[in-house]
Amino acid sequence: MEIASFTSLVRTLAIIILCYYLFKFLMRIFAPILMQKAVNKMQQKMQEQYKQQQDFQQDNSSKTNQNMPKEKKKVGEYIDYEEIK
Repeated sequence: MEIASFTSLVRTLAIIILCYYLFKFLMRIFAPILMQKAVNKMQQKMQEQYKQQQDFQQDNSSKTNQNMPKEKKKVGEYIDYEEIK
């Protein structure tokens, strides 16, 4: 069984610290790009949903307008109220 030496401990810590700073550096470069792609994808999905909703509403409104005959203007009955004393 080998005992860990001081140099291997320092080397391991150096590798961990180096990996941390390398990851931090790469995230500064790639995080904005990844976030922009995610935002664009979400925006595109929202636009597609909005368009589908508009198409659906237009289809429904055109169907209801075709099925319903035009109503004639109906004016209600005229009721004359008298005061009772």
